[in-house]
Amino acid sequence: MSKLPIFSAYGIELEYMMVDSDTLNPIPVSDKIIKEVAGEYVNEVEQGEIAWSNEVVLHVIELKTNGPVADFDRLPSLMTRNITAINTILERYHGVLMPTAMHPWMNPYLETQLWPHSNSEIYDTYDRIFNCQGHGWSNLQSMHINLPFLNDNEFALLHTAIRLLLPIMPAIAASSPLMDGELTGLMDTRMDTYRKNAKMIPSITGLVIPEAVTSQSDYQKQILDPMYKDIASYDPDAILQDEWLNSRGAIARFDRNTIEIRVLDTQETPLADLAIAELIKAVLKKISSLQWCDLSKQLEISTPALSDIFLSVIKNAERTVIHNKDYLSLFNFPDKRCDAQELWQFLFESVELDETGDREAMQQVIKFIFKHGTLARRITTPLQKSLTQPRLKEIYRVLTECLAKETLFEGI
Repeated sequence: MSKLPIFSAYGIELEYMMVDSDTLNPIPVSDKIIKEVAGEYVNEVEQGEIAWSNEVVLHVIELKTNGPVADFDRLPSLMTRNITAINTILERYHGVLMPTAMHPWMNPYLETQLWPHSNSEIYDTYDRIFNCQGHGWSNLQSMHINLPFLNDNEFALLHTAIRLLLPIMPAIAASSPLMDGELTGLMDTRMDTYRKNAKMIPSITGLVIPEAVTSQSDYQKQILDPMYKDIASYDPDAILQDEWLNSRGAIARFDRNTIEIRVLDTQETPLADLAIAELIKAVLKKISSLQWCDLSKQLEISTPALSDIFLSVIKNAERTVIHNKDYLSLFNFPDKRCDAQELWQFLFESVELDETGDREAMQQVIKFIFKHGTLARRITTPLQKSLTQPRLKEIYRVLTECLAKETLFEGI
């Protein structure tokens, strides 16, 4: 695969759960959906510019760009077209795709079924070591953004920029306030469960925020080698000892010279996902250009300090108060404290979304999020006075309609 320069192309992955049309309980049919199109059980089937692929569990399916794309302009409509196609097939299984990052009442210990076909050796090994029955493995749906780099210099700029922005990404993307039928007190429960899913081998996830490294060799020494060493006794056949074992919130893939961002909850419609991705891309460009501060200053802030901000953000999302003036100074923010939404509004006003994208639609989505709150907030608000199973089902049924009809969720 040829290497691509920084910010010259992108890859997007969106994960969705499949649920019964009436009960909204998970249904394990991803292999059947892919077989309907491919004619056999395979991990992935190409549908033109979009591909459908499997995940660890049978009740989740992933839509992704079929190779790098130059911009996000056509992706919302392409993703929605493929969602419609999957929903049409799902009708034969009395199912429908459900958005958001976690199923609100799924029991993973009773309802999880692992992918049993090709690559099952990998999933079986994960299950043997970590037990994939829990929420941290089987009830997580996210958007991944893949960004390329050409060499170590570009890697240093991109990785450092992503590292700085990761802590506040859930402040615009959180969509998982529920688990086991209850409000968890967190806006981004997915990231809280994700960061704990490999806790028996802490080096795999680290502090979610990656360490400050500026080259492939440093990354290998500081992140990959310790992780491979720590899992070796559990994985003597080295089945999992690859770059994708790394579970930080952003992981370097030197096999294809990209960095994959993993801290973004799936939204109610691809338009919202891609609007968030467009804003993140624009802010990362600005950080990488070193207009706000130089690289040495960006590298000074510690991983624990960034992690502290991140842990506050997954709890309170856009309402998180950020007190770390050194962090705020990295964006040339004028005050010594603010809430996360104020920071995002400042960043939004400091950058321009690409001319190649649908700027007006993307901007309107971001403004909608600023006005009405994260999707997690919009889900939580109507449940604070009455949290019952019928009420939960009503909200998530509307969310499945938002996904199908390409509309934003305003609450009920």
